[in-house]
Amino acid sequence: MPNLLLATNNAGKVAEYRQLLAGCGWELVAPSELGLSLATEETGDTYEENATLKALEAAQVGGLHALADDSGLEVDALAGEPGPRAARFGGEGTTYQEKMSLLLERLQGVPPSERGCRFVCVIAIVDPQGGVRLCRGECEGLVAEAPQGEGGFGYDPIFYLQERGLTMAQLSAEEKNAISHRGRAAQIARQVLKELLHEHQQRLRTGQTTD
Repeated sequence: MPNLLLATNNAGKVAEYRQLLAGCGWELVAPSELGLSLATEETGDTYEENATLKALEAAQVGGLHALADDSGLEVDALAGEPGPRAARFGGEGTTYQEKMSLLLERLQGVPPSERGCRFVCVIAIVDPQGGVRLCRGECEGLVAEAPQGEGGFGYDPIFYLQERGLTMAQLSAEEKNAISHRGRAAQIARQVLKELLHEHQQRLRTGQTTD
């Protein structure tokens, strides 16, 4: 089974992708498991640009197929902020607890009908030759009045799913993976990985690759 390098140092994200892509035909490996250190600067203005930057660096450093994502929370009342800068919202080094507090502070007094938001995730899959394939998933919700739930990570505790009456952080891992932005992008990624696996196996048969 060929290796697929996950371009993230986030243990929660590694665990989530191993669930989302279980049985995809690839062995998902974290940089630390290969003794690699990745610290790509996210200089892009879009999810697509940032995911591609991270995946390209990982593929180059590891000499493997690599997968990276970029995701964010877009809040309608904040003109789409924090968007692709969600991980840096409130400044570098702030915790997600602090980011959520700042976001809720900025939405103080905004009624539920105007608290619409969406999670967006773009997955970039890069082959060792530098070919890029992109997969996008979205999930609509509302910004909760206060954090609820212990599951998930990031902004999950304030992402309220009206049809469930729960935040993303109150769902089981299975429920979350079925409807989340990352889960939806991963469904598309599965098909891409299937095609790449076929190409990889063809190269092996013709002696064009050794990884």
